[in-house]
Amino acid sequence: MGADLVVPTPAVAGGAHRDDARAPGRGPSAASVHAQSDAVAAATQAADPASPVPSSALPAILGDVPVAVLLIDQSTGEVTFANGAAMDLAGKVPLPVATDSWGAAAGLTDLDGRPLAGTDAPLSRVAAGQPLAGEPVRLSPRRSDDRERAGAHDGRDDQLLWVTGFPVTTPEASAADQQALSLVVFLPVADPEARDGGVLLQRLREGAVFATDICFTISDPRQPDDPLVWVNPAFTRVTGYSLGEVVGRNCRFLQGPATDPSALEELRAGLAARRPVTVTLLNHRKDGTAFWNQLSVSPVLDGAGELVSFVGVQADVSQRVVADAERGRALRAETAARETAEQAQQRLLLMAEGTGQLTATLDTGELLDRLTGICVPGLGDWAFAVGLDDHGQVGRASAAHRDGDRPELAALVELVTGRPPPAGSPAAAAIADGTVGLLADLTPQALAGHVSTEAGRRLIESLGMRALLTVPMTARGRTLGVLSLVRTGSPFALDDVEVATDLGRRAAMAMDNARLYQLEQSVAETLQRSLLPQLPDVPGVTAVAHYEAASAGAAVGGDFYDLIALPDGAVGIAIGDVAGHDIDAAAEMGQLRGLLRACAYDGGSTEPGRVLDRLDRLVLGLGLRTLATVTYACACRAEDGSWTLHVATAGHPPLLVHAPDGAVRQLDDVRGLMIGVADGASRVSVAHHLPAGSTVLAYTDGLVEHRGPDLDVGTAQLMAALAAVGPVTGPQELCSTAMRQVDARLDDTACIGVTLH
Repeated sequence: MGADLVVPTPAVAGGAHRDDARAPGRGPSAASVHAQSDAVAAATQAADPASPVPSSALPAILGDVPVAVLLIDQSTGEVTFANGAAMDLAGKVPLPVATDSWGAAAGLTDLDGRPLAGTDAPLSRVAAGQPLAGEPVRLSPRRSDDRERAGAHDGRDDQLLWVTGFPVTTPEASAADQQALSLVVFLPVADPEARDGGVLLQRLREGAVFATDICFTISDPRQPDDPLVWVNPAFTRVTGYSLGEVVGRNCRFLQGPATDPSALEELRAGLAARRPVTVTLLNHRKDGTAFWNQLSVSPVLDGAGELVSFVGVQADVSQRVVADAERGRALRAETAARETAEQAQQRLLLMAEGTGQLTATLDTGELLDRLTGICVPGLGDWAFAVGLDDHGQVGRASAAHRDGDRPELAALVELVTGRPPPAGSPAAAAIADGTVGLLADLTPQALAGHVSTEAGRRLIESLGMRALLTVPMTARGRTLGVLSLVRTGSPFALDDVEVATDLGRRAAMAMDNARLYQLEQSVAETLQRSLLPQLPDVPGVTAVAHYEAASAGAAVGGDFYDLIALPDGAVGIAIGDVAGHDIDAAAEMGQLRGLLRACAYDGGSTEPGRVLDRLDRLVLGLGLRTLATVTYACACRAEDGSWTLHVATAGHPPLLVHAPDGAVRQLDDVRGLMIGVADGASRVSVAHHLPAGSTVLAYTDGLVEHRGPDLDVGTAQLMAALAAVGPVTGPQELCSTAMRQVDARLDDTACIGVTLH
């Protein structure tokens, strides 16, 4: 709209003209609206407890329909004043100007496109002092008698207007023989594109109703206190005050204790600056009921530029205010719910990520690194976590900062490692009582009371600490460490404390699981060492053995090896695999190995098959319920220095022989049923001649098991790798090469290499 009067807004009911207004075309700033919100809403309810307006922000309710206003001198029939919206309609027509000339310049026509001129034209009738309830006209700038204006338009910006007018001469003005005026208002009521007759008629009806509901007032700023000198019937109908009760009074009588002071101040400023202003005020009718009044006030100047009056246009917009307030409340509720849901989702994602990362490792140092990485920057600007050993000292520590690696972090880790948390520190308090500690608004002076060493204070001051959250990491009744979260700006919220506490519990459980795993690992390794033999020193042979368990829970399994010095000077070589990959399998393996040693010791050097048959009878006879594959071989030195290797097998992978020249062959000409399957099974023995310097390699199937290919492929790969080693003088390099063939530890793996010199 123009620079003067904006939209039909509830105004007059808002206070005296000199007490109300907001500049048209520039609504209230967001800061202003929010600042007025609570005060206005609270005041509304104080004035009218039944008011449905919630205690929320006052919405921006400036209308979106421009109002064009003219003042016509009845004595001359001339337009003496046009507000900004009116000047936008007609262009910058010099005033005063005859009403017909103003209409011709604007391009006003009737609905059939004929120019509005003559005594029957709407403007002429109003200029003659006749009231005009309302009549539709067409604004067609291309029909203006101003050629420049007409040439700038092509008909696409035509619009329909509703024009209404009435005389505003007061009894006092008539008695004093002062200027008699008429007020004319133009309202856009239909889209120029609306060609449908029914739509057009409906829009015209709406415009007529709207026009009759608009309140108009005129005040005289030349008189003391800027009193009202005229109001239209709509004003008296809306407010309940008669014309005689309001003329001569400043319009502020409509105000009440709940009227927004900031809106009144804005109105006063606009009037003082003689500029158009629009505000929305909480006003009161004569019967005391409150209503929301949107008021637009525009100054009227005479030909010499002197201020002669203020024209006010106002309307009751209570329903719009309430509707907008309800929409605002619903939007805020939706926004708050969405933010709450998003925060909850972020916390769930953080907890899910934390659980996945913390349970994916059994190493305490790596676990602490992951914990601090999870917490920064989501929960704190930097984090520090320590793990305690069995003596209450810091065994492991980790730190993370939102800026990445800071040298102060490494120095802080070094400072605390190997000693207990300092007495009186937040970490020591968390360990002592097992509760979460929260310190806020920490200053360097307050920090000094919680950090015992000067070096520690300097490091923490360099990193920054405004708020500190310490969380004991407790699991199964033991405090295993402390998580410290630090913020350098904002404090910790309750949700932050809950998430950090939950993370601390999860980290503690993961740490305790790691501790138990390491304990079990130690026990298992001790058990395994007791079950697997120390290879004896046997003249004429060099032996090396390796073992790896497949179980992730304990380093034990059912695979075994042995080297036996027999009474007749021969050397027994055994390799076996008991079904299973746990401590039970290891226990059965120990029993089987002991039985095998007993059978081998007096079973003869040249008949290993008989040794395995006797072992099978013992297993079945003693009810051991053990299933196992075993290969047993006896190496006997010949007089010429060579060796004879007697071999028997019970379902075990065949032995490999690495010749002195580096060639590798498989002793696959012997077969036999595995141990523990059937009583009475008989196994044969096969003899092989080996030159001195040969190495016999015995292994379990875990060495040749791979994902996908069968055992034959794995065996071929093993033989190729051993052949690539070339000639050797001992078994160490061959065994190391063989163990490197293990793929992902799918099974227990044992390997023994014996070089026959």
